[in-house]
Amino acid sequence: MSVHHHTLSNGFQVITENMPGLKSASLGIWISAGGRHERLEQNGIAHFLEHMAFKGTKTKSALDIAEAIENVGGYINAYTSRETTAYFVRVLNEDVEMAANILADILRNSVFDKREVDIERGVILQEIGQTLDTPDDIVFDWLQETAYPEQSLGRSILGPSENISRFSREDLSAFVNEHYSPDRMILSAAGGIDHDTLCKLAEKAFGDLPKPKKSHQSRAASFSGGEFRRDKKLEQAHFALAFESPSYKSRDIYTAQVYSIALGGGMSSRLFQQIREKRGLCYSIFAQAGAFSDTGFTTIYAGTSAEQIPDLANLTVNELKRAALDLSEAEVTRARSQMKAGLLMGLESPSSRAERLARMIQIWGKVPSLDETIKKIDSVNLDKVKAYAEHVMTQAKFAMALYGPISSAPSLEELDSLRAA
Repeated sequence: MSVHHHTLSNGFQVITENMPGLKSASLGIWISAGGRHERLEQNGIAHFLEHMAFKGTKTKSALDIAEAIENVGGYINAYTSRETTAYFVRVLNEDVEMAANILADILRNSVFDKREVDIERGVILQEIGQTLDTPDDIVFDWLQETAYPEQSLGRSILGPSENISRFSREDLSAFVNEHYSPDRMILSAAGGIDHDTLCKLAEKAFGDLPKPKKSHQSRAASFSGGEFRRDKKLEQAHFALAFESPSYKSRDIYTAQVYSIALGGGMSSRLFQQIREKRGLCYSIFAQAGAFSDTGFTTIYAGTSAEQIPDLANLTVNELKRAALDLSEAEVTRARSQMKAGLLMGLESPSSRAERLARMIQIWGKVPSLDETIKKIDSVNLDKVKAYAEHVMTQAKFAMALYGPISSAPSLEELDSLRAA
């Protein structure tokens, strides 16, 4: 398997990896424009725009687009994150050119018909309502906002209902014109792919896009921490705790990820064993380390009963303290193995490979070899993880969000006092 990377004269990039023997291919366009790039009055528009991608172009209706892909047994979708919007397709090898042209058409020629905008507005408002009715979804939005207050990084990707209710065709077009510039776009593909053919398609479809007059600079993130509580009569009390962790580009990113896996990355992890298996305080509990371009965000989540929320919260902090003292070599080795296996197993899929290629280009401007990545994971030793765990306990700011019957839950100040004891 070989990776090929090409940049058009206007900054548009093409990255491919041929996977011999595969009869299918995954390709998509990743754009460095997401929720973080919105102004306050635009919050939610990046996600709205993603919804509108398949709603019709100058030459194709929404049904035409769906049928073109599904007539050949393919799959098309999109997603919006805080720093990226992606549009992607999975098809058989012989349909790659057609799929690439569909992607180009929806990105260059979407008409944002007013009727379709109004229909999708209703869909997104339903999506917001569904999220508000899903406690273990909405608690993470509140946690993010608490950690990064009054910042675009802290806002919901879906945006508030009042914004969604007023966005117009002109608002969507303005966001595209401002952010969908060629220097922020990557055509990434893996599977049964011919690199030269895809480069020619990209040149024809995107080569005429003008270079931006100025580069976009996001506001640097500032993790403030704090506490959010919303008491409501629910079956469970939802507990989410977070602390700042390294960014994608930090040399400590792999240490933070190994630490989070040892702490709460599976059934053998400390949190799962101590809080679920030994105490029976919850059905599930986990920790995960996420990252952005200039900051990171490690979260711990569990749901429990109103009576048990104090014990669960206190035991979680106790496990954080204990990890800094007696984390073992075996735990670190197991976490490294989980991390490597997850990476390598995932890359057996062309969709995962295409995603990795695009994200590596966005982050590093190049694609590190798998051997290089594995070597970095293997370099994380017990001393590094324990030092990181000590940093979490003594220096990291915490953010906490609680939702449900949480009147008896300890405050963040009380948990801070516990970890300092």
